[in-house]
Amino acid sequence: MSPIAKKAAKKTPNKTAAASGKTAGFSAEEKAAMKAYAQELKAQARADRTREDGEREVLAAIAAMPEADRAMAGRVHALVKAHAPTLVPRTWYGMPAYAKDDKVVCFFKDALKFKDRYATFGFTDKATLDDGAMWPTSYALKTMNAEVEKRIAALLKKALG
Repeated sequence: MSPIAKKAAKKTPNKTAAASGKTAGFSAEEKAAMKAYAQELKAQARADRTREDGEREVLAAIAAMPEADRAMAGRVHALVKAHAPTLVPRTWYGMPAYAKDDKVVCFFKDALKFKDRYATFGFTDKATLDDGAMWPTSYALKTMNAEVEKRIAALLKKALG
């Protein structure tokens, strides 16, 4: 055996993720989201796709959520339709989302999606929320009330420029 091979054989193997009880790679939730996104891309590639198709998909995604998140997502959907009617509903990684020129501007992520403790209303870089050198792009939602709805409406207006 060569000196290099002997040296390599003497090294103890590093503790692997499997040995430590943690799995390496993507979680089941992340894999499901990626699979949903792949299906969404295929559906969006269809030439006959309509705004109504996106609306149906968003409503189906909302209907599949737990009750508390379903209620918030339904209110967000209504707010987007009322305050940003130019945005087209679609799903994005299985989440309700709203796009302009085929680019997602904002989305709702239910708490159960990635086992979070709160739902999220977020924006992509296509939203014009810029405010100096730093600004928030997602917001935790624990409940919906008049104040939250007012803030979401203002954010939607700002996001569209």
